[in-house]
Amino acid sequence: MVGAGVVGLTTAVLLEEAGHRVRVVSAERPERTTSAAAGAVWYPFAVGPPEAVNRWARATRAWLLELCRTVPEAGVDVLTVRECAADARPPWWAEAIDGIKLVEEPQPSGASLAWEFEAPRVEPALHLRWLESRLDRPIEMSRVDRLEDVPGDAVVNCTGIGARRLTGDTTLRALLGQTVLVEPGDVELRRMYGDERDLSRMFYVIPRRAEVVIGGCALPFDADVLPPPDPALRAAFLERARAAGFAHGPVLRDAVGLRPVRPEVRVERVDRIIHHYGHGGAGYTLARGSAADVVALVAR
Repeated sequence: MVGAGVVGLTTAVLLEEAGHRVRVVSAERPERTTSAAAGAVWYPFAVGPPEAVNRWARATRAWLLELCRTVPEAGVDVLTVRECAADARPPWWAEAIDGIKLVEEPQPSGASLAWEFEAPRVEPALHLRWLESRLDRPIEMSRVDRLEDVPGDAVVNCTGIGARRLTGDTTLRALLGQTVLVEPGDVELRRMYGDERDLSRMFYVIPRRAEVVIGGCALPFDADVLPPPDPALRAAFLERARAAGFAHGPVLRDAVGLRPVRPEVRVERVDRIIHHYGHGGAGYTLARGSAADVVALVAR
């Protein structure tokens, strides 16, 4: 297994549950991956194909809801999500969730319609630590330059945007995401709000247990190395929050990550190498479901 973000760790845990002996190799600790910077609410964003995504998202949602009920240290809670809509057509991912309803009333960011549903939200720091604790062996810190050189009966490539370097996949591109984390202030901690009708001014407020994530952006980015947080983006996010009436507390820190986007998530076996990357902005939304397909490929 190469890669220790949420997709890699979830896949490793599921492979071990299936009886396989797993060795995880990663150039970065989990807390330094893009997964650590994610908003981490269940929501299929910048990902395809729809049929597979809906199947994976439904399976992952069910697993996360079970963790919420039974394993508090896994860092999963359930929020009421309100996602603004441009019209009354159901979102393409509606088949992945039960109980979604259309809300026809003015929204804080100016929309007149929104979809409301219950969804899991993950605390990345807690969840990644919990996943790592379930591994039988410690993560090995090492940079992989060639997947073919990694020993084992099967090598699972969960390197996210790093797969561009390892595979030469020209369909894989990075979308830069940045958020600002703040103290909750008067923000309701059981409700998430999002407005992605215009991706050039996307806006979301994702509560966690002791902080709130405000974002965000989805900017094309050519390099594989993270840039520092942009103060102008931070200011824009906070202004959108104020304009929408979210009375948050003081700023705690910024977070930056690179979403690994391609037309379709790649779950494919090529000889002994199994590719599992390209989850876009939906790693936490799809990880358990798509990992089950990887387990089936390993057993092939």
